[in-house]
Amino acid sequence: MPKKLGIIGKKLGMTRIFKDDGTICPVTVIEAGPCPVMQIKTKDKEGYNAVQLGYGTIAERKVNKPLKGHMAKAGKDLYRHLREFPLEGVEEYELGQEITVDIFTAGEKVKVTGTSKGKGFQGVMKRHNFSGSGASHGAEKVHRVPGSIGNATFPGRVWKGKKMPGHMGNARVTLSNVVIVDVRPEDNVLLVQGQVPGPNNGLVMIRKNG
Repeated sequence: MPKKLGIIGKKLGMTRIFKDDGTICPVTVIEAGPCPVMQIKTKDKEGYNAVQLGYGTIAERKVNKPLKGHMAKAGKDLYRHLREFPLEGVEEYELGQEITVDIFTAGEKVKVTGTSKGKGFQGVMKRHNFSGSGASHGAEKVHRVPGSIGNATFPGRVWKGKKMPGHMGNARVTLSNVVIVDVRPEDNVLLVQGQVPGPNNGLVMIRKNG
């Protein structure tokens, strides 16, 4: 697991910008932070070093008593999302300290983690990009089936991990080496090159490579 500081945000959507040389660059707009430090975990007490950040304020009536007490220690608002970022050391951080997009710079490569869009139960053509069976004469009700999944006498069973129909999407996905195109602290916005996992307004975590 990378032990670098990051930030929590939400994916606003995709657009494009023009680079200095006139070429078009597709970017994803992410609204990130400011994220206050809600808890500091140390190796002596919890067994590892980490900071817990909060994101997305929430009404008090929607938070239970234990969480209220937990978040009150930071002296900040109540937050819908709490996420931990493991670190090598936590000496430079304190409760209530706000982490903003200023920790990143344009051109830096980061890891972006999100939850992919759920597609429900899907067949092998959509889920695994199978080509399907022939659509010409002699083919009946087999156009999108995976074909034979068995083997001969050996091994006489279906191999583990065989690509089959099933649940698609709605999984945690991490993209590495995503390039930050622009940082806009006044708007709490990051522009990253290409696409990132999840739908618009989906929660994402942006972490420094390491």
